Amino acid sequence: MVATLATASLFPVTWPKPQSGAGTFGKVGNEPGSVDLRGNKTKSVNSGGMQVKANSQAPTEVNGSRKRVTNGLKTEGNLITHAPRTVINQLPDWSVLLASITTIFLAAEKQWMMLDWMTKRPDLDPFGLGKIVQDGLGFRENFLIRSYEVGADRNASIETIMNHLQETALNHAKSVGLMGNGFGSTPEMFKRNLFWVVTKMHVIVDRYPTWGDVVQVDTWIARNGKNSMRRDWLLRDCKTGDILIRASSNWVMMNKETRRLSKIPDEVRGEIEHLFVDAPPVVDDDCRKLPKLEETTADYVRNGLTPRWSDLDVNQHVNNVKYIGWVLESAPQVVEKYELASITLEYRRECRKDSVVKSLTSILGGGDDGDNSGIADSNHVTCQHVLLSEGGGDGAPGGEIVKGRTEWRPKYI
Repeated sequence: MVATLATASLFPVTWPKPQSGAGTFGKVGNEPGSVDLRGNKTKSVNSGGMQVKANSQAPTEVNGSRKRVTNGLKTEGNLITHAPRTVINQLPDWSVLLASITTIFLAAEKQWMMLDWMTKRPDLDPFGLGKIVQDGLGFRENFLIRSYEVGADRNASIETIMNHLQETALNHAKSVGLMGNGFGSTPEMFKRNLFWVVTKMHVIVDRYPTWGDVVQVDTWIARNGKNSMRRDWLLRDCKTGDILIRASSNWVMMNKETRRLSKIPDEVRGEIEHLFVDAPPVVDDDCRKLPKLEETTADYVRNGLTPRWSDLDVNQHVNNVKYIGWVLESAPQVVEKYELASITLEYRRECRKDSVVKSLTSILGGGDDGDNSGIADSNHVTCQHVLLSEGGGDGAPGGEIVKGRTEWRPKYI
């Protein structure tokens, strides 16, 4: 059967001429006609041992002329026209298969070019996984500053920097096997419903990376008292090796059910103490006490700030980075004309999804004369900030959520 079909596809079949004077097909090749289930007449054509059946319909009369359709071919009278059967039109349609093969080859070529480009850019981490450094005590990860991470001045925003620092810290915990089922929690912490919360953050910016720059972030952890831990970061320019940003933070544990601070259990300490680096903090601790700030003494006030769903992390409280955006919301005049040089934040209580927040800012000093009214002409501006709870969630109205201090320098044109 296969040989017969192959022969038929390669060699044209000679069709016998229809008998003249008949309005319908009669006996062709001495084979009787038959009727199929639809009432159509079928004729068998015997050609060299191969039978070909042809279906025909009853003739129809159009404008006094009898016409019939046979195998999709229109006939008029006794004249039947057939499409020429050649080797070419008997072959299957290979266009779909050819298009698929072409798509696969183009995709493979693109991936190969991308990998070849990555090998020529050792500053990039092609898979975004980072790596362990400093004999297993530190972690390093590279980031490309993308277009949606910069502001109008083409510099990376402080929120972008803080997100990269936070991402590196979590990847560090995951790489050394300390990531349990919780978000940044060790296996023993997960058993006890504990998770890390930051109590203080200090960031100093020497220069902001710009769009297209590749930055290298190094991080490590160190002992910081009996019931807390310190994490430091250094952010460098991959091209020059210059240190752009230094940051240091303090972390404690909180119980997920009671939402209260907890001591570090001995089991948890045993999981992390072998990773502690014996080194001083990269940023000197800012021991200056932040004065109390109220709405009556604030220079700028922004009310009615509420978290969105995208602002919450898996621990069901507002992400640490979101607080920075709220802090800067109440200082539009400073943000417009100055560049953030350093920021110190003290986290007092968590903010949850139903909280309503008020942002206050007071200018502590501008320039050498300390005249707050002349900040437009000052080379240095210091501001004090506080985020207050207006109610909602678990925070009582007026309770402090975050206190902070920022230092600013003029934007360079």
